[in-house]
Amino acid sequence: MAKKKVLIVGPAWPLRGGLATYDERLCREFINLGYECEILSFSLQYPKILFPGKTQYSDDPKPLDITIHSAVNSINPLNWLFTGRKFSKNNYDYVVFRYWMSFMGPAFGTIARLLKRNSKTRILAITDNIVPHEKKFFDKPFTNYFLNSIDGFLSMSKEVFQQVEELQPNKPRVYVPHPMYDMFGEPVPKEIAVLKLGLDPNYNYCLFFGFIRKYKGLSLLLESFAKVNRAKHKLKLIIAGEFYEDSAPYLQQIKDLGLENDIILRTDFIPNEMVGTYFCASSLVAQTYISATQSGVTQIAYYYNKPMLVTNVGGLAELVPDGKAGMVCEVDSDEIAFRWNNYFDKDLENQMSEAILEEKKRFTWSYLANQLVSL
Repeated sequence: MAKKKVLIVGPAWPLRGGLATYDERLCREFINLGYECEILSFSLQYPKILFPGKTQYSDDPKPLDITIHSAVNSINPLNWLFTGRKFSKNNYDYVVFRYWMSFMGPAFGTIARLLKRNSKTRILAITDNIVPHEKKFFDKPFTNYFLNSIDGFLSMSKEVFQQVEELQPNKPRVYVPHPMYDMFGEPVPKEIAVLKLGLDPNYNYCLFFGFIRKYKGLSLLLESFAKVNRAKHKLKLIIAGEFYEDSAPYLQQIKDLGLENDIILRTDFIPNEMVGTYFCASSLVAQTYISATQSGVTQIAYYYNKPMLVTNVGGLAELVPDGKAGMVCEVDSDEIAFRWNNYFDKDLENQMSEAILEEKKRFTWSYLANQLVSL
């Protein structure tokens, strides 16, 4: 019996970042489950003028175990027509679009319409975001154009699930939490990770991880950290990730709060082979987001059994049971600082790490892949 064919449409190597890592991991899971699966990625994801980071491209070697087609030009309508017609000839059973921003709506919506003309292919979407964190005038028409081309939706937060329900009430949809990232290397003892990063082993380290934008709440985290009893608990904060906006206000805030000696800045892009090291070196992972849907950072922390401090926004609290896998706080620097101090005062790291071992069983890639097929 012929294997069913799956196409994932979204970022993949040589593009870098969490979206690419996710799409490649999902592709491998479909293959593990007995499907033929490949990825349709970008020849041009963003024009340079629209990309806030230093580079869109990875230094990692090309994956040899999955097929990646770098073909979609996000700003060229002729390319959308050519690509859609070309790949429609492959008669996929399922095509899974990774939708995270309205800018991709016209390209993805056009390609989806062409892929489904064969009356066989079912078009699905993993909707990271429907209402973007940073709003643009074209969000609504671009998003609606894409959504109208889709047969079924998978959302990784209840907030986005509700948004899909409101915009596409007559189409099937399912909520599945973001799977656990398990591709950044096996855990190593904290002492070894700290030394590998060149840090002082006499301190406890908390981690802010990922690219830096306003909605991720680094400013709130710094304000909170200034109120924590850092000397008592020998605490330092690692900020590991690239600035996707002007770094000057954050650097000035660190200076104004007198945190220069308590902050470790590693603000270049963190390569995949070093991601696990940062998590293993840390006693607590902080996600003081101002707004959120879901976060891949949470699922890296789960893999490395690291308790989390998160704000009660979007889908973060859905993933982190308060008092078990971590602490859920309101967007308030005093409350965040109080819970932060309490975590170290009561030495909760081992207790919460044990609870995470049970909680993490909810987040498997096979479950997500099977839920996509069930749509």
